[in-house]
Amino acid sequence: MKVRSTTVLAVLRDGQGAIGSDGQVTLGHTAVKHGAVKVRQLFGGKVLAGFAGGAADAFSLFEKFEGHLERYRGHLKRATVEMAREWRSDRILRKLEAMMVVMDKDDIFVVSGNGDIIESDDNLTAIGSGGPYALAAGRALMQNTDMAAVDICRKGLNIAGEICIYTNTHITVLEIGKDGGENHEDQTG
Repeated sequence: MKVRSTTVLAVLRDGQGAIGSDGQVTLGHTAVKHGAVKVRQLFGGKVLAGFAGGAADAFSLFEKFEGHLERYRGHLKRATVEMAREWRSDRILRKLEAMMVVMDKDDIFVVSGNGDIIESDDNLTAIGSGGPYALAAGRALMQNTDMAAVDICRKGLNIAGEICIYTNTHITVLEIGKDGGENHEDQTG
């Protein structure tokens, strides 16, 4: 599945996590918005999520996922499995060309409408058209620096924004702290 117009990067390091996205919305070959926010806090700030796909679809999927988080009392893996199952089996949802990244202070998962759940091997994952660039940059920074998760996320997204035509450098980054509830938003442009 090729999702354009978005780059989302998630990073875990030393008990802290960050998820961020660029702000560009592209219609065909034209950038129509530069400051869209494609990441959000869920379950009282204990779970972070990012979305690649249409905005209307994002609101629907975030709401459904938060319902699963509530049902399973914040257990990320169980909520993710149920979300993937529902997404794959629902006749309307499964037609969405979208992907989500969900994370807490311990785990990161990519979820798709095909029922795919991909757990990160190296505490990094990325989706969207600029995802491969952001992931490569994030891996290089993770392996060769002592940068914090939030800094790796921001720098990886900026590098992707300099390469991918469907990604800009208006970055929104959300953080989750060691206690699992500490969270703040950072926007740069």
